[in-house]
Amino acid sequence: MEISAKMVKELRECTGAGMMDCKKALSEAEGDMDSATDILRTRGLAALAKKAGRATNEGVIGGHVSDDGRVGVLVEVNCETDFVARNADFKSFVSDIAAHIATGAPADVSGLMAQQFADRDQTFEQVLGETVGRIGENMGVARFVRYELAAQNGRVTVYIHGVGNIGVMVELAAGSAEAAGSDSFALLAKDVAMQIAAASPMGVGRDSIDQSVVDHELSIFKAQAAESGKPEQIQEKIALGRLEKFYKEFALLEQMFVKNTDISVKQHVEQTAKDLGTSVEVVRFTRMVLGETADRT
Repeated sequence: MEISAKMVKELRECTGAGMMDCKKALSEAEGDMDSATDILRTRGLAALAKKAGRATNEGVIGGHVSDDGRVGVLVEVNCETDFVARNADFKSFVSDIAAHIATGAPADVSGLMAQQFADRDQTFEQVLGETVGRIGENMGVARFVRYELAAQNGRVTVYIHGVGNIGVMVELAAGSAEAAGSDSFALLAKDVAMQIAAASPMGVGRDSIDQSVVDHELSIFKAQAAESGKPEQIQEKIALGRLEKFYKEFALLEQMFVKNTDISVKQHVEQTAKDLGTSVEVVRFTRMVLGETADRT
């Protein structure tokens, strides 16, 4: 298979490996990008590629949390140009969409399109069409996630980073209503959301990371260890040691806390729980990066 310069460039942007290494890996992988990435990683020429780095769409991530903190929404709305994405009218519309999803609870984007929008006598699809005409640019809702508090006590928190290129929604549970309504609990929720935005974890704990991802990473670590030529039992220890490092990088509670790297996120949560005199749990989170849906199949 012929390896184009575009393919080499794309692999290099995803992995940070050299041009010749990328071309050689693509040749060995017969043009398959994922296999080429694994080849580079096995040889220690690339780190774990982060999908977010390939995001390209224009638009914003918007969010909404109900006044009682029990319902939250993250929504991605795409448009054609960065100019419109920074437009106050567009951003206001995105906020209205998030607020509507919080109360209307549509099952999916198709359901949202058919709903009467907010307090208007029109469906969302009709309102969207009018907004497109007014702003003069095509736009659409790419996806949304809606949380409703599962625990009796807790809160949903939304954090939008920067100009709306990254959005995080996190649900925390507390052992009492008093703790859930405290400033300390609110601050913890914001800290955790900002941690997720900055450090891009794959799950709350190691058990919540997709097992297929873990299995794939372990296979890479075993292949890397085999390259060392060391005895098989030593190779196994090397691979398992690298898996532990993987968990510390991608399991939220095991990550170093970005605001104080002397402790882990778990320790920060535990300290807040101790101060509040009750239990605190990070239940779940969603991290959206603008345009990452463009990579989905």
